[in-house]
Amino acid sequence: MEITGSSAYYAGLSAIQTGQNRIYQAADQIANNGVERAATSQSSDYQAERLRAVDRSQQMDLATSTVQLALGKQEVELGAKVAKASDEMLGRFIDTYA
Repeated sequence: MEITGSSAYYAGLSAIQTGQNRIYQAADQIANNGVERAATSQSSDYQAERLRAVDRSQQMDLATSTVQLALGKQEVELGAKVAKASDEMLGRFIDTYA
């Protein structure tokens, strides 16, 4: 039996890494969104009215980022399960505990 880099173990590790990247990007979006709102909160009435339309799109971005956080968490958890299951199966094929 040949064990290669394309095994399920490496697929699980790749899913973990992808999930972590998704979490980092979503957290960055959420943090930047909060900074932008604080900076634009001191504006005139006209500017505030114009920014309300932008705030709606930022709220959508905040919702999207929150969903991305949840997806990233799930991706990391599932990747860990795949890697663990693959590691356990490999241990059964090759008796490493003897």
